[in-house]
Amino acid sequence: MTDQFDWNLVRSFLAITRTGSMTAAAKRLKIDYSTLSRRIAALETSLGSQLFDRRTSGSSLTEAGERLLEMAEQMDQLATSAAQSIGDSKAQATGAVRIGTPDGFGTKFLAPRLGELSDRHPDLTIELVAMPREFNLSRREADIAVSLTQPTEGRLHGRKLTDYELGLYASHDYLVNHPAVETAADVPTHRFISYIDDLIFSPELEYAHFVSPDLRPAIKSSNLIAQLNSTLAGAGLCVLPCFIAQTEPELVRVLPNFRLIRTFWLLLHSDLRNIARVRVTADFIAEQASKAQALFMPNGQK
Repeated sequence: MTDQFDWNLVRSFLAITRTGSMTAAAKRLKIDYSTLSRRIAALETSLGSQLFDRRTSGSSLTEAGERLLEMAEQMDQLATSAAQSIGDSKAQATGAVRIGTPDGFGTKFLAPRLGELSDRHPDLTIELVAMPREFNLSRREADIAVSLTQPTEGRLHGRKLTDYELGLYASHDYLVNHPAVETAADVPTHRFISYIDDLIFSPELEYAHFVSPDLRPAIKSSNLIAQLNSTLAGAGLCVLPCFIAQTEPELVRVLPNFRLIRTFWLLLHSDLRNIARVRVTADFIAEQASKAQALFMPNGQK
């Protein structure tokens, strides 16, 4: 019955598809689990179709659910565009803005600077999701994403944020207690810290072979901060971004001529890029990256 079909039900459906679970969606919507469950039941009743296959291992979308998801995303984009065009969302930076970033950039660079953004826009609620993953802006996993790659599809707007340099590092204590590392040929004889191969979320992180094709990492983690902490504790050698490693006095750069350059990209969904809360946050991130070029590229452009 279409007269029972309303936007709140669709928003609830979208929240589940974007968060991956009923529990997480209920938290995002600030409602209890039972209320969310009733909304989905009402939506299914109004459409006359089951939207989720519910199993003990979790829920997945049915064919009807997949069709609704495509249309619901379009509805959400239209609602956002209407708010932007008709409302006053361009005038004031208010409400919540969610930023999705790689763990190292978000934790070590952006997080310490967000207080300044909050000072400038006190009515803005800033949500920083710093995780080793890519974020799907089309599914509204974030309003803004910092990515290691340019967007190749979808209605996304990308701009280069900054290049950044990586080098090979070890702790002072590790180097004192182990043989010297004088050439790249010496590296495979040392314990090496790197990513878990099948959990690397971007090909831009596959750089161990650039150090030496003979490397066999002894310690692996999907999380850059975990790799950093293992290196600080003297566990071995590790390729680390200079903007992180050079702020740690205990770390020493090994083989200074070994240098990798990667790029951070700032991504926005086209429907959101001119909304005030998104625009001012994206501009702030770009501004901070520009001011910190000496930190990201300590040896200048290659």
